[in-house]
Amino acid sequence: MSTTTFRAASRGDVDLILQFIRSLAEYERMADEVVATPELLEEWLFDKGTARVVFALCDGVEAGFALYFHNFSTFLGRAGIYLEDLYVRPEYRGRGLGQGLIKYLARECVRLGCGRLEWACLDWNRPSIDFYLALGAAPQSEWTTYRLAGETLQALASE
Repeated sequence: MSTTTFRAASRGDVDLILQFIRSLAEYERMADEVVATPELLEEWLFDKGTARVVFALCDGVEAGFALYFHNFSTFLGRAGIYLEDLYVRPEYRGRGLGQGLIKYLARECVRLGCGRLEWACLDWNRPSIDFYLALGAAPQSEWTTYRLAGETLQALASE
């Protein structure tokens, strides 16, 4: 029987974090969109502290990760946790690591007094959708996500 533990990422983990990000992007068919570098991750995760990473370890090996940050609900009047990325390496799937990572974040929400835990999922990703529904998560179909990025963001900012 394998042992699952969790640990927060440290500055020395930026290469490993980037490996997980690239693996997730490949799974999501978005590998060509990854422009993150170890230097950028170190700056934004550890120097600026804008997000956190937790690893799920299976028998001491980093088998999954979650990258998250705080958001804020004006209606609730308190912060929440937004799960940006969750990924478990294929050879470790089916062992409860994904569920363990979500539970870890749920405990963080409760410990910090946060109002909610949220994330987004690609519409075609049926295995993940089924996983989230089985946890009791409710899809927020009345909301549409909008994004400004790249040249559009630059153009708007320069007006």
